[in-house]
Amino acid sequence: MRFSRSESAGSRRRDGQRRGEQRAPRHLDYPEVTIPELLERAAARVPTRTCTDFLGATRSYAEIDRAVRRVARGLQTLGVERGDRVAVLLPTCPQNLVVTLAIMRLGAQVVQHNPLYPTDELEPLFLDHGATIAVVWDNAVDAVLPLRERTRLTQVVSVDITRSVPVRTRLALRLPIEKARQSRAKLTSGRLADGALPWHRLLHHGLLDRSHPGPVPSDVAVILYTSGTTGRPKGVPLTHANLVANCYQGIAWTGLEFGTEGFLAVLPMFHAFGLTIGVLVGLALGATITMVPAPDATLMTQAVRRRPITFLVAVPPIFEALLARAEQDGVSLQGLSTGLSGAMALPPEFVARWEQATGGLLIEGYGLTETAPVIVGNPFSIDRRPGHIGIPFPDTEIRLVDPEHPERDVPDGESGELLVTGPQVFGGYLDQPDETAQAFVDGWFRTGDLASREDGYLTITGRLKDLIVTGGFNVSPVEVEEVLRRHPRIRDLAVVGVPAAGSGEEVVAAVVAEGDLPPGPELRSWAKQHLAAYKVPRRFVEVDELPTNVLGKVVRPDVVAMLRERDAAE
Repeated sequence: MRFSRSESAGSRRRDGQRRGEQRAPRHLDYPEVTIPELLERAAARVPTRTCTDFLGATRSYAEIDRAVRRVARGLQTLGVERGDRVAVLLPTCPQNLVVTLAIMRLGAQVVQHNPLYPTDELEPLFLDHGATIAVVWDNAVDAVLPLRERTRLTQVVSVDITRSVPVRTRLALRLPIEKARQSRAKLTSGRLADGALPWHRLLHHGLLDRSHPGPVPSDVAVILYTSGTTGRPKGVPLTHANLVANCYQGIAWTGLEFGTEGFLAVLPMFHAFGLTIGVLVGLALGATITMVPAPDATLMTQAVRRRPITFLVAVPPIFEALLARAEQDGVSLQGLSTGLSGAMALPPEFVARWEQATGGLLIEGYGLTETAPVIVGNPFSIDRRPGHIGIPFPDTEIRLVDPEHPERDVPDGESGELLVTGPQVFGGYLDQPDETAQAFVDGWFRTGDLASREDGYLTITGRLKDLIVTGGFNVSPVEVEEVLRRHPRIRDLAVVGVPAAGSGEEVVAAVVAEGDLPPGPELRSWAKQHLAAYKVPRRFVEVDELPTNVLGKVVRPDVVAMLRERDAAE
């Protein structure tokens, strides 16, 4: 099913008919289905409707459904069975969607990872979950192959994502000019690494029989990794029921309509926000999901030009980049009627600019990986309150408690730790009973974040965790410090988050040097060999000593204050 911009869901909501004028119900009836069944239901209802658009190449719901069954059969020939774990390291692309659903269709568990992680960061994760098969972007294969010697990994499937782009684009990428070479290098290595199995080999074994028993709602569907209060990454198993619940909560909240929506999927699928709200909700709605492999402003504006986009889930820097490029290039964003932002504060003045440009609504929500992920959101109505994270989702209960005495609630207007319970909340960390016990109190999940409540609306006031939020991702300062301490010129350091221009935080290292400290670019280049790029400090600031308490522990807030004073003086 295709529709023109004038027929889009966004254009039909004008003059008081914008979606969400009625608040979502407090309670929902959730279908007893699994994630693969969301696709199968949509394929049965709208088989010819475009399911994915990847840089202009489209595939219908019927075609994606068939591809899932084909890849599931291919994985079955590799020995994947119910309950097994298969790692996926891919950008947001059709192959990621297909293999994710294929793994789930076999009753196995998807373990999503950042494909840009170096070997050193992947090793402890693979040792933790024990996957023996990994489906990997060919640009990341060299980082994954060494894990066959260090973990249980035995088979690596290499994916060239350019096989999903239009033929004309593929030919253009092969032109012998520098710009084409640079664009091609961002998408593919252009080679099959020794010891890797090419993706297309999975497609030669026929289709998985529809009678093959699939998962049940209580089965684990996906495992995502998050940094916790200790800084050690922890596996978060989410069941089909968790994910389906959050999908239908999101649909009720936003007022999205089946068979009419155009999603722009820009967040990575190893991010709970990008996976559940950015992609799986789209499947549940029979939406056209326009995928871009990275949140690049040019790719996003090209997508908006190419087809109607009505829904975007992102973090503030992505919304800001899209609006800036659209204004620069004269691209209309009218019709993008629904925007949902998370991970960091959304400046109210930017909301006004966005809504003027789109004619739609942009609201802020809140969630965590452990909650699949959304638990709180501003209403898509005149009741919304910019600057607040909103009110609880349907069937979601929250409490604000004294962090030292979580059995005691705090009164409205006071700051307390945010606790939550609901059908989207996970059951516990992967093989970490002690961490799980600490994360729950009387069945309520402790978010580790501080919030206050006024007239039912929540505002985040801080967090108990020492995590840095940068670009929508959590960075454990302890983890970064452990890596940087290996450098011979670093005697001591503290890694902190310093508020950045606009929103979010910037990772900064205050360093006590051993001799002469190398220049920042050299230190960043060294750190990138051991850390994902977003974890590498943007700045290295040399200091004589670090502020500590009477026990000798570095006081991070004092480090931040010291760095901000220096910035102000320069």
